[in-house]
Amino acid sequence: MIQPIQSRRLYEEMAYGSFPIANSYWRTTIALPTHSPLDAPTYCDSVIIGAGYTGLNTALALAKAGQNVVVLDAQQPGWGASGRNGGFCCLGGASLSLRRMLGRFGLNAAQEFLQTTRHAVDHVASLLETYSISADRHSHGETLMAHSAASKKEMQNEIEDLRKLLGVQATFLPKEELAEHGLCSKEFHGALTVPIGFAINPMKYVIGLAQAVLQSGVRIYGESPVTNITQDYQGRHELTTPNGTVSAQNLIIATNGYSSETVPAWLAGRVLPVQSSILVTRQLSPQELADQGWTSRQMCYDSRKLLHYFRLLPDNRMLFGLRGSCRSTQAAHNATKTRARQDFDRMFPAWTHVETSHYWSGLVAIARNLTPFAGPVPGMNQTWGAMCYHGNGVAMGSYAGALLASQILGHGPKTPTLMTQPLRRFELGRWRRLILPLIYGWYEIRDRVL
Repeated sequence: MIQPIQSRRLYEEMAYGSFPIANSYWRTTIALPTHSPLDAPTYCDSVIIGAGYTGLNTALALAKAGQNVVVLDAQQPGWGASGRNGGFCCLGGASLSLRRMLGRFGLNAAQEFLQTTRHAVDHVASLLETYSISADRHSHGETLMAHSAASKKEMQNEIEDLRKLLGVQATFLPKEELAEHGLCSKEFHGALTVPIGFAINPMKYVIGLAQAVLQSGVRIYGESPVTNITQDYQGRHELTTPNGTVSAQNLIIATNGYSSETVPAWLAGRVLPVQSSILVTRQLSPQELADQGWTSRQMCYDSRKLLHYFRLLPDNRMLFGLRGSCRSTQAAHNATKTRARQDFDRMFPAWTHVETSHYWSGLVAIARNLTPFAGPVPGMNQTWGAMCYHGNGVAMGSYAGALLASQILGHGPKTPTLMTQPLRRFELGRWRRLILPLIYGWYEIRDRVL
């Protein structure tokens, strides 16, 4: 008889409960369907753990190729980062600058990865169109706001890199021209717009994607945490949940920041979840928008290492996000909300009187390699995983799922070699979260002086 293994995760229990998303704005914008738990022995070709962007994209591609697919989620589709992020579908996925990527991996590998980030954006756009997913799309590319004179200079130097490596012409606005483009804030010294990407309602996207997956014949089970994974004598994976089991030839792990440390054991110490927090204001009046001079619908982020990301939503609410606390407690949650509001008021002083109607938080994932992973899991036959998008999971998390399906099927888009490198363990193992205060402290000092 299989004895269930107690799942162990990195943060306090609150991070994996309902409190952090109780006041999420996205959850008020669309009806959230529920999927029944697995309650019987089930057989399939491929089983996927995680019903977010990655897992659902993998499922969709495999089902379209004729596979019998089951998706398991400990909660419900979109409960994790896929339904609580800022909705920035843009270039990215690695936590490396262009210069560092070139130095570490060389020109060919860096260019291959950068082109993949562009394909990832196109992939999401295609899904929205193909399956008629109405996700409140807006913004023509993304805009990076320079928080200092030094970052402004560095930003201008990136224009040529983007042209050479991506074939895209970015545009730069000096400080004196920001106001006429509806980007008025004394906080910023300039802006660089890359005309690739768009903003969406992430919950509408993931719910629409789940519906497309169901229509393709995939079975999705909610409230079905995997408590144990073994392989039988034929090499088939046997997954145990509280009320049922799944037997499958292929296993795909797509749990990202909500991964277990123990199921499977390979994950232990390889993913560092970090918290990201978001506030959304009440609707702003036309006069309030004019008072601040911020009328642009561009999705924006600043050039700090501890960056802020923000955008004016279609209904004139302002979304504002930042890196969260190193702990997941009610006190830490409230302290980050206070800090978020202080930063918001500094950047947009004309809106200090505007109420914060919604505030929530969630986990994104960082790899020790600082690059996303999408490939075979070492030491586990017929097992693949994809995770660690470094806060850029809307596009990269979606495309990583399609890339995994290509690897399993043996045809389709090629996965960049930079993404198939096995996830390295963090040096401190289960204690790796202790390094976050040191990293955040250093980044805070750097952001003040550079």
